[in-house]
Amino acid sequence: MIDRDAIGLLLREASKLTQHREFVIVGSLSILGACANPPEAMVLSIDVDLYPLLDPGRATEIGVALGQSSPFETRHGYYADAVSPALPALPEGWESRLWPVRYDDDVVGWFLDPDDAAVSKLARSEPQDLRWIREGLKIGILKPGTIESRMRDAPFLDQAEHDRARNSLRNEVARIARRAGPRTPSPK
Repeated sequence: MIDRDAIGLLLREASKLTQHREFVIVGSLSILGACANPPEAMVLSIDVDLYPLLDPGRATEIGVALGQSSPFETRHGYYADAVSPALPALPEGWESRLWPVRYDDDVVGWFLDPDDAAVSKLARSEPQDLRWIREGLKIGILKPGTIESRMRDAPFLDQAEHDRARNSLRNEVARIARRAGPRTPSPK
């Protein structure tokens, strides 16, 4: 399981390679910015989606050197996945809500806010994305009202994608409520 320290190791290697000190982390593992110890189901990924904050074009270089099938992956069991800041379905203002995590050598990971990550995951609504959403909702890391509000400002591909995201969120919230069962009124 990947944790903040593992991300720090990868970012230090990326920093040596690019001479950059700040990186943006998106995707499933971005939960590690807001929550140091999230549920295991939220950190099952072995690819760290990232790019240098001030030079996103260098992400490809990182992906080649520290990506899938690289010596880094062979040695550590996880890898860098080069992404772009032009990600689909991230709501307006997502850059201003990044969570900073500073590592001991002045390398900083800027992690996507969990509710912003949820919007992107709901746009895809793949089974692993919905599992991530469900776990975050169960423990209260993700806030349905915030997610729904941010969906209004997200650049979905089309209305069908927006509808799928909204319906997936509602289904996951209802699923959790059903599992919680009926509430017993408290005595007065």
